[in-house]
Amino acid sequence: MARGTIPILRMENLCYEAGGKAIVHDVSVTVRRGDYFAVVGPSGAGKSTLLRLLNRLDEPSRGTVYLEERDYRQLPPAELRRRVGMVMQAANLFPGTVTDNLRFGPQQRGEQVSRETIAGLLERVGLSGYEERDVSNLSGGEAQRVSLARTLANTPEILLLDEPTSALDHAAQRDVEELICSIVCEQELTALMVTHDMEQAARMVGQVIVLEKGRLVRSGPIEEALHAE
Repeated sequence: MARGTIPILRMENLCYEAGGKAIVHDVSVTVRRGDYFAVVGPSGAGKSTLLRLLNRLDEPSRGTVYLEERDYRQLPPAELRRRVGMVMQAANLFPGTVTDNLRFGPQQRGEQVSRETIAGLLERVGLSGYEERDVSNLSGGEAQRVSLARTLANTPEILLLDEPTSALDHAAQRDVEELICSIVCEQELTALMVTHDMEQAARMVGQVIVLEKGRLVRSGPIEEALHAE
């Protein structure tokens, strides 16, 4: 089946409540293999919560998510989070070296990542020679690149990005934007990125999910969302 026609991720009536308040309410979206979505909306719209629901960092109150038409609650959480990798707003690296961080995920599955693979990952994110660099000595942009490489070390099928450039200065932001777009394209990943910046969304993605007060307002091509603004 051609790229872009396979429903790899399907949200079905997805809801999340906390403290008696609906944070995400009745969201249904189909994401096909190779799609690149931005999740946009005003502050408090439920964007980051929606992303966290997609790999069960938060548990749905109602509804569910299907990964290649299999209810994701049937998957062990470790397998789900390998296949649906997430890069947070803050890098949240583990203490130690860059290599320690890149090896962490595969080690949880009893797998070893070779030096060659680590070197290749670091070269891809523009950090060649950083294998033994202590993460406490990284800049914000470097740390976010390591965070991305750490997620890619798990060979995910879907990449979730929660405002991955919002903590960076303008120059680093554009560099990381370009890096993410090139990796998504080269590896033919499916990706969803939360952003508060419609200009960034227009630069990076093809499709958009618009939330307001936890409800789905619109999903579809980014051009349609921009014209609706």
